Amino acid sequence: MAMNWKRTIRQLHRWLSVLFTIGVLANIASIFGLGNQEPPVWVGLLALLPLILLLLSGLYLFALPYFAGHDGVRQGKAAK
Repeated sequence: MAMNWKRTIRQLHRWLSVLFTIGVLANIASIFGLGNQEPPVWVGLLALLPLILLLLSGLYLFALPYFAGHDGVRQGKAAK
């Protein structure tokens, strides 16, 4: 069975968005939960790695239709 890269990247992009959301929520919770203390630097960077990976996978998914081969028929429209 051949691996479908488009589907895999799309699924990875979805899971990265979940990780990014969790990182942002952890960042917000650490800011409001510590009161006057400065939150640790690693908490601030927690959402950065998923954000960078989201950028890369999002750019790939954005460019995908532009580099796909065209057979002269657009999807969703019947050939005449």
